Amino acid sequence: VSTQSTGTSRKPMMPRHALFLLTLVLAATHLTAANENGLARSPPMGWRSWNLYGANVDQKLIESIMDGMVSRKRSVDGVPTSLCDLGYCDVGLDDNWQKCGSYGPDELKYHDEDGNPVVNEARFPNFKAMTDHAHGLNLTSGWYGNNCICSDSKIGDKKFYEGDVAAFRKFGFDAWKLDGCGAQTDMQLWDDLIRASGKAVMVENCHWGSKVPYKPNATWCPWNFYRTSGDVRATYASVIGNLATAINYANQNLSTPGCWAYPDMLEVGCQHGPGGAGDPGLSPAETKSHFASWAIVSSPLTLSHLSLIHISEPTRLLSISYAVFCLKKKKKKNKT
Repeated sequence: VSTQSTGTSRKPMMPRHALFLLTLVLAATHLTAANENGLARSPPMGWRSWNLYGANVDQKLIESIMDGMVSRKRSVDGVPTSLCDLGYCDVGLDDNWQKCGSYGPDELKYHDEDGNPVVNEARFPNFKAMTDHAHGLNLTSGWYGNNCICSDSKIGDKKFYEGDVAAFRKFGFDAWKLDGCGAQTDMQLWDDLIRASGKAVMVENCHWGSKVPYKPNATWCPWNFYRTSGDVRATYASVIGNLATAINYANQNLSTPGCWAYPDMLEVGCQHGPGGAGDPGLSPAETKSHFASWAIVSSPLTLSHLSLIHISEPTRLLSISYAVFCLKKKKKKNKT
């Protein structure tokens, strides 16, 4: 600590480096206080259906994916290892669980007039049994809202948010991807209702980096991770383009624990997904670059394929994933 001599007495001045560190701590405190539900202290890791299966989903498929996530048919360093062992312990359903139609005098697309979502029970006969299946495997289960298939511009009233939150709790889901297609884009209202209804929920703001509100600020982030881009496709040009969108948020210190910038799901093993011929797939070298670059920018890592289990030589990708998982554990240990 130094003092300045100018003929009058002065109090000791704080060193510049200490002042800088204090500023960083205070800034981090403000952001953490804005979104502290205790989740996503490191970038979330899991699986979600859209990039490979698109609308071709049903309960049997999702439950089989859950089984695959805990399978130890492959090894890492000679040890039988599942994807959940590596940190991928959430299985998320994407679009097309709803029964599209025309409901009530307002001709709602997939809600009734009381605000309750209408489930396509031919595809998903028992959501609660599906989430119970996940929990029995020590997995979490993710849902999807503000849907794009039969999107609805008439569901902006609070009762539709309340109906969806009540259904979310009834069905036993743990995580929620909230898209930007329908009228339910009030992320603060979502957060208020979720918090008031029970335990913390892992929330993805999927507003594509363009539909307000799509980004946090230094004191506000009512979600756990947020899309910085449009949908990624299984082409290397799309991967590079989406990756670049995360840089601006990192430069603004807007990708932090509990509030991560996210350039979309991984395209690992996703040849000919929803885009058909427009999703030709990545080469092995492109796949490794894609996977590693998402990890480098601290993006959430969301698979849409079980290729890390089923392809003949997944060891390199598993090793990358294992290294990411070990690094996360080391960082967590160092903080305790």
